[in-house]
Amino acid sequence: MTYDEFNQFCGSLPVTTHVVQWGNSQVWKVGGKMFAVGGWSRNGMPAFTFKTSDLNYDFLRYKEGYRPAPYLASRGMKWIQQFEGSKELDEELTYYLQESYRIVSLGLTKKKQKELGLNQ
Repeated sequence: MTYDEFNQFCGSLPVTTHVVQWGNSQVWKVGGKMFAVGGWSRNGMPAFTFKTSDLNYDFLRYKEGYRPAPYLASRGMKWIQQFEGSKELDEELTYYLQESYRIVSLGLTKKKQKELGLNQ
């Protein structure tokens, strides 16, 4: 997945916002809470960071091409980074980005969810 494809996908999700921060990283939020980051690569290739469930975190942290997310996972948060991707893995990445969006949106207050029309 390219950063343009990443931005297009994340932008297609309801009520998301996009900012560029942290050294030109593409940061996507729902309800003001981050759910995905494009950037932070160590080899110049696209890298994508997302929040996961406990189960997916335990699985992905050992899967080739994935690692606990820099900065976030070291603080005890369940965030994973895909740092080696391919066209074949784009569907998998899309699933994890969508799951991250869902997890983060469910973590918003009920008032905020209602205000944004989420999870009704």
